[in-house]
Amino acid sequence: MFKGRQLVIATKHGKEKVIAPILEKEFGVKCLVALDLDTDKLGTFTGEVERKDDPITTARNKCNMAMELTNCDLAIASEGSFGSHPTIFFIPADDEILILIDKKNGLEIIARELSTETNFNGSEIKNEKMLLEFAANTNFPSHGLILRKSRDEYADIVKGITNEEQLINVFYSLIDKFGTAYIETDMRAMYNPTRMKVIESAAKKLSEKLKVLCPVCNMPGFGITDAKEGLPCEICNFPTRSTISYIYSCQKCSYKKEEKYPKGKQAEDPMYCDLCNP
Repeated sequence: MFKGRQLVIATKHGKEKVIAPILEKEFGVKCLVALDLDTDKLGTFTGEVERKDDPITTARNKCNMAMELTNCDLAIASEGSFGSHPTIFFIPADDEILILIDKKNGLEIIARELSTETNFNGSEIKNEKMLLEFAANTNFPSHGLILRKSRDEYADIVKGITNEEQLINVFYSLIDKFGTAYIETDMRAMYNPTRMKVIESAAKKLSEKLKVLCPVCNMPGFGITDAKEGLPCEICNFPTRSTISYIYSCQKCSYKKEEKYPKGKQAEDPMYCDLCNP
């Protein structure tokens, strides 16, 4: 289905380095990059261009832009979001969405990788000691940094700083000009090896999902689309918040299958029961 076809990777930040080897090896596609593609039109991490759509829509738009530029009917794109982990609120997280669109076969397959492996951070700094401490704590210089006047100012912004001399010079330039400086991690993939690894993990997850075929129409991408809570407590039998089943769906023919007790147990420990352990 994919062998020998051209697949365009919708990126301007070097993501093809981790995505292309996986898909070329597993599916025999020939990857290319749309050289004139400007994904920054859809939003930037530093806020000059606000991302107006949700991550999935944004990734989908990237695919459509790349396919139009290259006349390809097969595309892949990723979109990352950074902030507090959705359940472990005090830990920063990288939430990567990867989407593959096959116009020829009417397919859209999505994979998600949520990781706490990220150096995402930002801080107002007042002296060189604070500057260098921030740099050391965020894996500089292997990971790029950004300096600007303040968190919400978009003028006088310098991105992709990867050497200490430039870092110090830009810092003092901002201090001399404005009296303030704000430093943050550069989250663009080519300046952030940690993020690149998360994108690679998402690509592997997408690859595995593509290998699973729908038992009805035989299309790839048959995977988990929902999870149901309600695994009963082993003492009082009250439904807990733990997963009792997964719902598998086909993106093509909409066939669904429910798999009960996916973790191999039919009852939950009372410590997770809202009645036994409120």
